[in-house]
Amino acid sequence: MTTDVLERPMIQTHALTKRYGAVHAVQGVDLQVNSGDIYGFLGANGSGKTTTVRMLLGLVLATSGQIELLGEPMPRRRRHVLPRVGTLVEGPAAYGHLSGRANLTMLDAAGPGGSRRTRRRRVEEVLEEVGLATVGRRPVKHYSLGMRQRLGLANALLRAPELLVLDEPTNGLDPQGIREIRELLLKLHAGGTTVFLSSHLLAEVEQLCTRVGVLDRGRLVVQDSMAAMTSFTGRVLVHTPDAAWAVTVLQAEPGVVVHERVADEHDECLLVAHPSAEELNATLVRAGVRVRELRPERRSLEQTVLAATEAHGAREQQGGVR
Repeated sequence: MTTDVLERPMIQTHALTKRYGAVHAVQGVDLQVNSGDIYGFLGANGSGKTTTVRMLLGLVLATSGQIELLGEPMPRRRRHVLPRVGTLVEGPAAYGHLSGRANLTMLDAAGPGGSRRTRRRRVEEVLEEVGLATVGRRPVKHYSLGMRQRLGLANALLRAPELLVLDEPTNGLDPQGIREIRELLLKLHAGGTTVFLSSHLLAEVEQLCTRVGVLDRGRLVVQDSMAAMTSFTGRVLVHTPDAAWAVTVLQAEPGVVVHERVADEHDECLLVAHPSAEELNATLVRAGVRVRELRPERRSLEQTVLAATEAHGAREQQGGVR
């Protein structure tokens, strides 16, 4: 498979904007989600995430800007595009008096592109995938919130979509349920499905996603690969019971700076500016310093997100963002 195919945009927006009167819910957003991404769309509640997702799917019309899904303009080509997109937005709706299985059967029959002959098999397969196979006959009114989320995800999977657009898919799930949904999304991704995941759960996105965009007060403040957003800081964490001797050794090394020294229960942790963890380890060991643990420091996704949103907030206060 060529690089061009791998990087084919599945979602692309240009200057996407939505206003409600004088309120800018979304402002000038340029999204790019490529084929093969698990894209995490992050933002606090009220940041404009759900409005953006609804515009992508043609559920809300943009005030201005352009949207393409699967290379097609939206919403003009929605009848051609949406059958190839699985969606779970703002919580699933279902008939409470019917079973999960019956709800999925009705939804499958109502939509285009689903063969009647294979309907029963498809319904059973997606119920199994989302962990509802044993409760498929129970009325939905007796489902927990987490079970309703699973049912909504099952509906999104009925057509084996090329693109999966999910808005807070783990809402209401316990830790075990969250892990199961994560494993399911990774399995779907391995099978060729591109995933666009709107969430406010930083830890979940960090474990799952390959690319991230962050929305703050309607603006996209950062968009990059997960690798870039959690890159090395150029500093190394060193745990040693010989901290004083380690500092003495390192102060004799040109260009090496010890930024921090923190005691814990067993030894001390030094934060050292050094370009190579391997060379730093060799220097300390040669000098007789006992190294209990040594590892390069990485930025966390939380640190990157907070830095981007704080910088955006500061620019707004200074009048630099309009």
